[in-house]
Amino acid sequence: MASGSAVEEASKEKVTAPYGSWKSPITAEAVSSAGKRSGGIAVDGTGRLCWLEPRPHENGRDVIVKEPEEFGGKPIDVSPEGFSVRSLAQEYGGGEFTVSGNMVIFSNYEDQRLYKKFIGDSVPLPLTPDYGGPIVRYADGVLEAHSNHYITVREDHRESSQNPTTTIVSIDLRDGNIREPRILVCGNDFYAFPRLDSNGKRLAWVEWSHPNMHWDKAELWVGYISENGEVYKRICVAGGDDTVIESPTEPKWSSKGELLFVTDRKNGFWNLYKWRQTEGINEVQALYTLDAEFTQPFWNFGFSSYDFLKNNGKSTNYIACTYRQNGRSHFGILDDVESSFSLLDIPFTDINNIVSAPHSLYIEGASPVLPLSIAKVTLNESHSKVIGFSIIWSSSPDCGKYKSYFSVPEIIEFPTEVGGQNAYAYFYSPFSHTYQASLEERPPLLLRSHGGPTAEARETLDLSIQYWTSRGWAFADVNYGGSTGYGREYRERLLGLWGIVDVNDCCSCARYLVDSGKVDEDRLCITGESAGGYTTLASLAFRETFKGGSSLYGIADLSTLKAEMHKYESCYIDNLVGNERSFFERSPINFVDNFSCPVILFQGLDDKVVLPTQACKIHLALKKKGLPVALVEFEGEQHGFRKAENLKFTLEQQMLFFARMVGHFEVADEIAPIRIDNVD
Repeated sequence: MASGSAVEEASKEKVTAPYGSWKSPITAEAVSSAGKRSGGIAVDGTGRLCWLEPRPHENGRDVIVKEPEEFGGKPIDVSPEGFSVRSLAQEYGGGEFTVSGNMVIFSNYEDQRLYKKFIGDSVPLPLTPDYGGPIVRYADGVLEAHSNHYITVREDHRESSQNPTTTIVSIDLRDGNIREPRILVCGNDFYAFPRLDSNGKRLAWVEWSHPNMHWDKAELWVGYISENGEVYKRICVAGGDDTVIESPTEPKWSSKGELLFVTDRKNGFWNLYKWRQTEGINEVQALYTLDAEFTQPFWNFGFSSYDFLKNNGKSTNYIACTYRQNGRSHFGILDDVESSFSLLDIPFTDINNIVSAPHSLYIEGASPVLPLSIAKVTLNESHSKVIGFSIIWSSSPDCGKYKSYFSVPEIIEFPTEVGGQNAYAYFYSPFSHTYQASLEERPPLLLRSHGGPTAEARETLDLSIQYWTSRGWAFADVNYGGSTGYGREYRERLLGLWGIVDVNDCCSCARYLVDSGKVDEDRLCITGESAGGYTTLASLAFRETFKGGSSLYGIADLSTLKAEMHKYESCYIDNLVGNERSFFERSPINFVDNFSCPVILFQGLDDKVVLPTQACKIHLALKKKGLPVALVEFEGEQHGFRKAENLKFTLEQQMLFFARMVGHFEVADEIAPIRIDNVD
């Protein structure tokens, strides 16, 4: 009785106002300032963390930052002004920098050359030739300390911009002279994860070829390094047997010379395995088997889902690792000798990267109430308990002041249009501690279709979602069939059916929420970025579920996308769509007459993945049809917006557009409207 009275009393104190019209301190400016993400983490020679920090307010510059010597101190910038640390390899980059001792090697965004710098002093010195522009790109390197060479993946566009050559190369650091890198491994379409053993005698790497993406089929190789630095005596460790379809990834050498890696050969889930040679016999052994993903799909270079615990700088047989299961990340310690796994409790429910330091771990993660952060974690001597957890870096250090406005997601499982198959989503109810709506009203819904499409919506504190929910919107983040995190079988639901399975699942999710009484059927909106933008446009073209949509650098014409696609994804779209007839039938641009609701489009003019012509074509077609439509183009933005002012503008204009066109309510924020064709 007391609990019910308290709820009623709290309800009386709230202001009753229509959903969508609530005031919120989570402004678009606050969201754009918090739109940071770590671009990778590494440990220097002192055992302190270095990470790559994007800075939207510095024109999207990326800076290597070092953990301060004293807790609570200010992080130290390692890369100087005038440099932005970012790789364009495979267009999505990653693996932009390597730390060894007090030396940092990094890729510079403007010219894509590699530079060397010592932490604490010196200006960066170029290591690779100047080719007159960013036409040769590097990522995911490792230092060979014995011979002072840097081994890295190189993507070379000198002979062909559409079909660059990818190799693993060695760069001589001995005398400071700039030379053409020496090719160590070549002949395949793609390479990643070059990793040396502790003696510098063996090199492991992952490679794959068209028409596969890495997660479809790949191979793990080991090559021996001769005295003159050549790679010889190559052994295919995993993926070479055509009767076993697998995608090995993330190789790492133990101090005992054993090679650990992650693959999905046994149960369709990425699990940890070990390779070793015993008297000339190659042996692959599963370390721990679970219907869960111990890694992530290869979109970017340089991620680290596990690492060896260290004792006095030496690797031990204990492995800190994370896995994804049923929409959440879990963290634990795997004993390599006993093959036992112990779960440990930390505040993160979503984990991206783990690296080991001499006496601690650094973990990049988040939760529904913690933004993307990097934490320093210490364990007891038996590695059975977490005894220390402190945040080193936060993408939004001030977001705690908005806690009373946070909507915590509910993981929902809903039926799809395919009999017996379910899909998943995170559902956020509208929430404010100062506002409520009338009991008779149902909230508008904004449903987000993630990009990739082989990617995954995650359960993290995302202020861009809270921006909507704190104003009275419901929000659904959908993991449609084809998403990662649920095993190979779930991921492969999308093969040949892109534009069908994802669209059906998004519509099924919206219908499920309507039938559950959680949202208003007449105010259903959909949004998405890149491939998610395609799902948005396809949902509006081929279904009548949604009443409005926003596409951020989304795809309107699959045939044009195929013709213009960069090398990394040039065959990916064939696997997802199928034959030429399907390319036509699933392209929203060819069915403009089917559109019946307002659409707003956002596009970077320097986008090399989805060219600006896509947004222009759909905008002109919808304008000609007479539908309310708006196009916002950003100079200097690529595939994914990085500048704070553009992030802010995009969010505000989506809110205002949906309020005017679908919600039919006044927003509380003062936002200058843009022109909407066929309305203004």
